[in-house]
Amino acid sequence: MLHINDETARCLLCYDAPCGEKVARAIRAARFENFYTAVELFSRLTDEEIAEAEKHCIHYDRPIRIAELKAQTLKQKEAENLQTAATELPSLEINFCDMVCENPFFLASSAICTNYEMVARALEAGWAGVFYKTICKQDIREVSPRFDALRKEGTPFVGFRNMEQLSENPYDVDFDILHRLKVNYPTKRIIASIMGQTEEEWIELAKMAEQAGCDAVELNFSCPQMRLTGLGSDIGQTPELILFYTSYVKNAVSIPVIPKMTPNIMSMTSPALACFYAGANGISAINTIKSITMSHEAEVSQKKTVSGYSGKAVKPIALRMIYEMTGNPILHRAGIEKHMDISGIGGIETWRDALEFIQLGCRNVQVCTAVMQYGYRIIDDLTLGLQHYMQERGIVELKKLVGEELKNIVLPHDLDRDTMVFPKVDREKCIGCGRCYVSCMDGGHQAIAFETQESEGQESRKPRIIGQRCVGCHLCRLVCPTGAMGMAKRMPKR
Repeated sequence: MLHINDETARCLLCYDAPCGEKVARAIRAARFENFYTAVELFSRLTDEEIAEAEKHCIHYDRPIRIAELKAQTLKQKEAENLQTAATELPSLEINFCDMVCENPFFLASSAICTNYEMVARALEAGWAGVFYKTICKQDIREVSPRFDALRKEGTPFVGFRNMEQLSENPYDVDFDILHRLKVNYPTKRIIASIMGQTEEEWIELAKMAEQAGCDAVELNFSCPQMRLTGLGSDIGQTPELILFYTSYVKNAVSIPVIPKMTPNIMSMTSPALACFYAGANGISAINTIKSITMSHEAEVSQKKTVSGYSGKAVKPIALRMIYEMTGNPILHRAGIEKHMDISGIGGIETWRDALEFIQLGCRNVQVCTAVMQYGYRIIDDLTLGLQHYMQERGIVELKKLVGEELKNIVLPHDLDRDTMVFPKVDREKCIGCGRCYVSCMDGGHQAIAFETQESEGQESRKPRIIGQRCVGCHLCRLVCPTGAMGMAKRMPKR
């Protein structure tokens, strides 16, 4: 049986897709978990259009099974009794650092926003704003190659290594670009990311950002691969320097000041407090994680180095660090949530990823690696997916979602340890591959056996749970390739 997620993951998301824009758009909506839109678009496709699209699919392996994909999508709609009537969707407008933003989705300061043409295309596509690539007065010379990707079982970009540094443009050119962007897109939010070497440089660059008409300035305290010491993550790892430079900039300009924090620390509490006491209006978190990849193809003249790691793999780390600010009782007592807004970064590819950051207290999210993979076009599924989710829950203001999950985050020792949930086998979905058996035998509690066929007295390939041994760890459910392992009701431990 075809699985929607698996089949849409096979799609190459071609540019100017030979299968046709209508078909490509439907597959892309399903790929990025914008299910309501996928249902609507697939419903409009005729059998003839789908058959023609399958003929023109240029997949390197075999064509995407579009007809089956449509059938499974509509079948899931019926199973879940989803209503997709065309009604007005709720607004995604939200206030971030006293800036009214049309939606919470911004481009992160990086290679995806390095000139006027790039940013203009993104803004016209629907992105609400941009944290422009970090501007400095240094001579930036990049290496080649500068990117590498961590893959797993054929899945590209599980993690992404990025050695790119700051903007290579002369700083006066970058500020002219930002000025033109603000003039031509006055309702969008244009934020300059800057990095200075001295307090005088920080102030000079911040003032130039303000004079260019930027809505805010981001202080890059987090770049993991600077050529000189005392820059980038060296600052973000030292609360005293965060306090020092943030205070200088805050006293020099009237626009919002937003330090960008590094994850290369043990705790975000002290850096966040430093930002708070310096008067920062918000915090961006997190930048990339210091890492090493060993790919021969990504070597620079046969050499490797420490550089930044991003992508889907870092999202749990980013969420943990967001929670250290939004759910921290020390910061809460200081009143930090009343004075500083949080912009979440790290592994955001779908609207569900963004929702998780928002539910932990972010009023803004930034995207980088996903745009590098899929392009600015993903904004459609980010916004529509989030709007349909709000509509389904009857929520009309995005701010109602901000921080709503904080109450459900507890310390490990406060978790319920008196009940458990047994896995449950769906025999119709089970194909008898035995993956659950292997994992439970070698990595679990030997709680899975194969059923015996009474008529033949032989083992079948259908698993059964040995209740006396099962501890409810659910490793079996995670490794099952068909989704045949579900969850029973929670019950008291014996």
